[in-house]
Amino acid sequence: MESCPSVKNILLLDSEGKRVAVKYYTDDWPTLSAKLAFEKSVFVKTQKATAGAEAEIVMFDGHIVVYKFIQDLHFFVTGGEEENELILASVLQGFTDAVDIILRNNVDKRTALENLDLILLCLDEIVDGGIVLETEGSVIAEKVSAHGIEGATSLAEQTIVQALTTAREHLTKSLLM
Repeated sequence: MESCPSVKNILLLDSEGKRVAVKYYTDDWPTLSAKLAFEKSVFVKTQKATAGAEAEIVMFDGHIVVYKFIQDLHFFVTGGEEENELILASVLQGFTDAVDIILRNNVDKRTALENLDLILLCLDEIVDGGIVLETEGSVIAEKVSAHGIEGATSLAEQTIVQALTTAREHLTKSLLM
């Protein structure tokens, strides 16, 4: 009997290996110190790699880790040693695509921290309890943006709402002067 594709964790670390956003779905790392040790060792092992636009795959500590670097952020998806690498890679690609859309092609640590709530929502839309729900970046970003602003259902509508709000503020200022 085959099981659903599953993920053990998704990590977003900065260029120094420090946490930006992480989510663990199994008890393979039961304590905070075990999680931090895993993150550090994965970071050190992959630090010398030249992961660019394409995802890299490494077997590490009995787990398959798929990773990708964008600017000063390091994205990791971990699965069991029996997990399909292509599924893990598609989870990683969906996550990076969604983050890219949400951060409006400005993927760096500062912008990620400013929009941490949206990145955490991305993680929730991609995986629930270790089970992969969605891997299409645009669909993930669309769902997250619907949560991000009341009344707007897409990133395009958010931009329109923001423009109208700014125009209203300028009009109000000009009428009061």
